Amino acid sequence: MKILSYSYGILLCIALASAAIISSEYIPIGAVAIAIIFGIVIGNITKLNKIFNKGISFSEKHLLSLAIALMGVNLNFIILKEIGLKSVILVVAAMVITISSAIILSKILKFDKKFALLLGIGNGVCGSSAIAATEKIIEANDEEVGLSVAIVNFLGTIGIFLLPFIAKFLLQFTNINSGILAGNTLQAVGQVVAAGFSISDSAGQIATIIKMTRILMLLPLVFTLIFIFSNKNKSSNEKVKKPNIPIFIIGFVLFSLLPTFNILPKAYVENIGHISHYILVIAMAGIGLKIKFKNILRNGKYALIIGSLIFLIQIIFSSTVIYIFY
Repeated sequence: MKILSYSYGILLCIALASAAIISSEYIPIGAVAIAIIFGIVIGNITKLNKIFNKGISFSEKHLLSLAIALMGVNLNFIILKEIGLKSVILVVAAMVITISSAIILSKILKFDKKFALLLGIGNGVCGSSAIAATEKIIEANDEEVGLSVAIVNFLGTIGIFLLPFIAKFLLQFTNINSGILAGNTLQAVGQVVAAGFSISDSAGQIATIIKMTRILMLLPLVFTLIFIFSNKNKSSNEKVKKPNIPIFIIGFVLFSLLPTFNILPKAYVENIGHISHYILVIAMAGIGLKIKFKNILRNGKYALIIGSLIFLIQIIFSSTVIYIFY
């Protein structure tokens, strides 16, 4: 049966995702990164039967699209009213600087532009979710996606301990400004919460709000990338190509309306968010299963260096702006 031919690979991805979610309770790098690592390990130490291939491909392509669409429920544009114009400008400026620095570094260090862009997007916006939402638009390959997620989560985990030290001891920021720095630089919500509340309750609260604002920037970023990449290959004699908006991005926008306009009860929206996260972890397990160690050894070291430089630039820029204007 056709359905059965997909089931083996999907069930394998579900098993790895479930193991990753359980492991994330004890390992502070998040279920998404753990799922990729589990997938890489299984995909390289075992010779998987071909019966798994269809289900793995389905998981890392179609389930990923579904996860991205559902991910829209994490956006609530009402939050922009809470932080004020100055902080919105800081968030946007930091995002632009971070992503631009990734592109510039790729040229200076002769590194793959799409790979660097994924690292910049992951650092600059919202970690794994941002990488997942944009990888199809920029046409990145599975190895680039998997390594980007792993590196961004690794750097964010270090940042949980590094950012409070920088903010409170090196720069001697107030609790509020320390929270702004953590919220504007760390990649995942869990990392922001951990770092912010380790400083103080007020730092944790403002860090979370700033982080949510960064997540909101994913939507305009996605449409910007769609426009840029839909026209990247056109010659000067061609008509401007209309941006091709993937169906999962339309779903992403529609689902973002649910929390913004209170269309569904909060509990329902939260449940959709949990489902989205679980499906995303399943998809990332599928991506991990397709990554080969030889490609990690070839690209991983340079990607980590570039990712670290991007993160450093992000921290320096945000710290400087906060020091001068806050």
